[in-house]
Amino acid sequence: MRQLHPPLFLATLWIAAGAFAQPAPQPLAPRPADLAPAQADAPTTTGRLRQWLVNPNGEVDGFLLADGTQVALAPHLSAELLKTLQPGDSVQVSGWPTQGLPVLRATRITAGGRSLADAPPAPAARAPRERGALAAMNASGRVARVLYSGRGEANGVLLDGGSIVRFPPHVGAVLMPWLQPGMSLSARGWGSRSAQGAALEATAMGPTADSMQELFAGPARGPGPESGPRGPRGPRESRGPVPPAPPTGEPLPPAPPAS
Repeated sequence: MRQLHPPLFLATLWIAAGAFAQPAPQPLAPRPADLAPAQADAPTTTGRLRQWLVNPNGEVDGFLLADGTQVALAPHLSAELLKTLQPGDSVQVSGWPTQGLPVLRATRITAGGRSLADAPPAPAARAPRERGALAAMNASGRVARVLYSGRGEANGVLLDGGSIVRFPPHVGAVLMPWLQPGMSLSARGWGSRSAQGAALEATAMGPTADSMQELFAGPARGPGPESGPRGPRGPRESRGPVPPAPPTGEPLPPAPPAS
């Protein structure tokens, strides 16, 4: 198995984290599939549901088929989907493939004679969905596969132990060479556990628990050789503002001491 090289990983992660200080990127231009495609025109794939994919709020926002295809869907469908399907069921998925990736953005899911379409929720159902409190979590293991949004942006990884680590797409774009299957990864963040799986939104990641780097870090403000990632002590000296606490109001876990 390949191992992540800590100095290279951390230096690259520092570059990705620095993007938080930049102006917000412009929204991606919509592809034809984003412009309310007719569901009847979407190609259909049949397979067996192997595993749920969940977001840090505990909502199902996709699943894996037995052939490895990732199906991405809107999280507001989570409750209805759990009433319709369970792992091992045969399912038909109508959706739009993502070019170059084994990812389908589902528009309709059919199983056991029941069908669920991806449509905006009715006005009466647009109240905020009830979510459990986020908890401080850690996850570590080897990357089993990279996860993508329906638009093909890398936004997480599935670890070999079953946990899911999510991160912003711009971090995924920078770290893709270091997030390949078989590589070791440790993460700290906020998330939830349920019968469908465990997922966290990473606030720190690294090849090992001792070398995790804060995702929201930026260059240290002091002058001299210790002031930035090029100083003698490397990128772990680059400390930025700590991300805000989640809705629970609990403090973030302490950052590892600089070596």
